[in-house]
Amino acid sequence: MLLPAVADALAAHSVRHEVLECSPELADTAEFCEHYGFTLDQAANTILVASRKLDPPRYAVCVVLGTTRLDVNRSVRGLLDVKRASFADAETTVAQTGMLVGGVTAPGIEGLPVYVDRAVMDAPRVVIGGGNRSSKIVLAPAELLKLPGVEVVDGLATPREPAEQRD
Repeated sequence: MLLPAVADALAAHSVRHEVLECSPELADTAEFCEHYGFTLDQAANTILVASRKLDPPRYAVCVVLGTTRLDVNRSVRGLLDVKRASFADAETTVAQTGMLVGGVTAPGIEGLPVYVDRAVMDAPRVVIGGGNRSSKIVLAPAELLKLPGVEVVDGLATPREPAEQRD
């Protein structure tokens, strides 16, 4: 059910987790949470960020709660040490991670820094992508620290207003 690279990474690093099957049409955070009975503060989105106007570009993977907004312009830009950064498009995301948008996840990503917002670590358990749009992973956030390249960052994301808390 999980993308093989994701399953392999979870096993290789002894990450304790549960796997949930989901309908690909419901893989986006808001739809997934509503249909499967999770809240947005139990869902962690994984987003690829790319530098702009730099050749070759720099990339980072960022993990933030569904109730927050990734701070690309300050936090991620500073972490990448670049002047401009933005969310990677779907094509770049697939090329860099091997994963589809809606299923991108930290396990299975190699060679890129993985920044996790401190708020994610404060949650007892979170739902993250399974590397595809047909599965999700449930785990204690501390399990993410077993993966290579993971760094917890204070202020990686900012709280969203309730009306904008969606995927």
